[in-house]
Amino acid sequence: MREVTASGQTVEEAVQSALEQLDTTRDQVEIEIVDEGKKGLLGVFGSKPAIVKVNMPSDPVEQAEEYLKQIIEKMGIPVEVTTEVSGTQVNFNVTGDQIALIIGKRGQTLNAIQYMLHLVINKDRNHYYSVLVDAEGYRERRKETLESLARKMADKSLRLNKEVKLEPMPAFERKIIHHALQDNKQIATSSEGEEPHRYIVIKP
Repeated sequence: MREVTASGQTVEEAVQSALEQLDTTRDQVEIEIVDEGKKGLLGVFGSKPAIVKVNMPSDPVEQAEEYLKQIIEKMGIPVEVTTEVSGTQVNFNVTGDQIALIIGKRGQTLNAIQYMLHLVINKDRNHYYSVLVDAEGYRERRKETLESLARKMADKSLRLNKEVKLEPMPAFERKIIHHALQDNKQIATSSEGEEPHRYIVIKP
């Protein structure tokens, strides 16, 4: 958050001075009137300037992107980060030579980073952002792997005529499994257990 204290002969002049210093517009800031000032005798004697404090809240997307860069920098991995925003959906894509270190085993490191960014971007906000962190197309490859796993485990459940439990997964990955099997009327899926160890059960 950037804050500027400015003065002027009127409150409006003080606000305008602060906006020019912040290089922004009125709809992007929060204004606090410290002193309305007074004109004084003949507009000169005994006059007091108006004083205002103008705050420009930090952009949550920029804040999250900077946090992501700091995390990866501390990991000692040279990467590039690109950001795409569509409404309340924010996608961060990471590219670099050592991308496997950022992904981690079965995406666990990438998921942990995504979870932390989700907390950062939604902290003390009036509206909710959905966050996706990808690394050179890993999410799409993982989606295909999970869909294949879903079909394979559904076949196993039917063949053995008993329920099959999958490994714990984050909510957005469990959703992929549920979606992949939703049209299969021979089986049912459910999520069981407590976060972060919640898992899917597939049964006839």
